[in-house]
Amino acid sequence: MAMEYRALPLTFLAHALAIAGAVMVLVWVLYYRGGMAWEAANKNLIFNLHPFLMLFGLIIIGGEAIMSYKSLTLKKEVKKVIHLVLHAIAIILGCVGIAAAFKNHNESNIANLYSLHSWLGITIISLYGIQWIYGFLVFFYPKGSPTLRMECLPWHVLFGIFVYILAVGNAALGFLEKLTFLESSGIAKYGPEALLVNFTAVVTVLYGAFVILSVLGRAHVEDDDSYSAI
Repeated sequence: MAMEYRALPLTFLAHALAIAGAVMVLVWVLYYRGGMAWEAANKNLIFNLHPFLMLFGLIIIGGEAIMSYKSLTLKKEVKKVIHLVLHAIAIILGCVGIAAAFKNHNESNIANLYSLHSWLGITIISLYGIQWIYGFLVFFYPKGSPTLRMECLPWHVLFGIFVYILAVGNAALGFLEKLTFLESSGIAKYGPEALLVNFTAVVTVLYGAFVILSVLGRAHVEDDDSYSAI
């Protein structure tokens, strides 16, 4: 049963935080880190795709997909398609972001999958994909019976929240890991770049929190496939 507060005002705050987070990570990778590229002599430019795509894709677009059921005043079937498509975009961008990290490591002779952040990242993107396939089959096509959908919905919501919380936490861990490497390489611990990275992580966590709170709130209209049954 949904908590007794309206979800819509929380989504406005989440949208604002999403814009702030996207701008902050772009300032970081473009101004402080030199830009982004898929092919470059400077392999750091390849890696810079990773934080941008993971934040913009998996966290921001993924969060918008979650909130679409509560923030959009559209018919259920339209919201379902938007929810599905946004999550698909989030997965695709997340996969490209992970591929960029592997490409950077391979071309720089750096070992892959040696950190907790990388282990969690592979696990999360795998769970995210499983959740998308499960949702597609049960709620979209071929689509389960009304009874099956009602029984599966709470678990779909719960598992989705779990995976999204893991993604937000791992994003914060990734910012910490990268900042630790940069500080070891000589950037000032209290310099503008370090502060920017830390505040970007804070905005990411706040955005994730408002996304989750919006899931727990009341939508405009309740229906059999809404996020109210948690």
